[in-house]
Amino acid sequence: MRYVVSLWFFALFLVTAPLLFTLGAVLFVVAYPLDPNRQWLHVLVCRWCYGLWLHASPGWRVRVEGRELLPQGPCVYVVNHQSFADILAVMGLFTPYKFVAKASLFRTPLVGWMMTLLGYVPIVRGSSTSMEQLLGPCRRWLRKGIPVLIFPEGTYSPGELLPFKRGAFQLALEEHVPVVPVLVRGTRELVDGDGPWMSPRATVTVQVMPALPPETFGPDSAALATRVREQFVEALARVG
Repeated sequence: MRYVVSLWFFALFLVTAPLLFTLGAVLFVVAYPLDPNRQWLHVLVCRWCYGLWLHASPGWRVRVEGRELLPQGPCVYVVNHQSFADILAVMGLFTPYKFVAKASLFRTPLVGWMMTLLGYVPIVRGSSTSMEQLLGPCRRWLRKGIPVLIFPEGTYSPGELLPFKRGAFQLALEEHVPVVPVLVRGTRELVDGDGPWMSPRATVTVQVMPALPPETFGPDSAALATRVREQFVEALARVG
């Protein structure tokens, strides 16, 4: 069954991605004078990715918990990273944000082109300038009132959480905005990393955890990263 489900998902993606990009490009051009932050385009992409692609199989169960905990205004969402399906899952937050992704994704036809239109932030992993690649564009979005979403592990974790890089937390400290932990579970069971094989049955949960207001931070971004990672570890342990 996993072969059938995988072939169905990627066939659906290949058929519908050009339509999404076409609609998105038209919306970008038409709406840009009224919506320079591209929030309308983000809504379209969220509804499409979460509502269509992440519900492509009747055996996939997806739920989002704690949307009411999402703060208004700029903040930094930090999310654990298990597979490419994490991106589809967090689209279900249905809130405006710009997410940080590896630069190579932006060169992918259709997907990368749409990410560019949306104003997402590319970063070259391992580069000596990777911190500034992250901080500069993210600062600009936060100062426009738009949240940013970052995977602090930097790549998929094979099992246990990887150490958290400090960039997301330094950004929150410098800009005096809340850190919002978002825990994703089940996407590793849905798909292994970049795939291609996908399970016919999976339960995916996106859990928004209480925001950490900037006044509760210490001055040390590494300590803040460790503190948030411990929250993730404890939350994952509670669900087995």
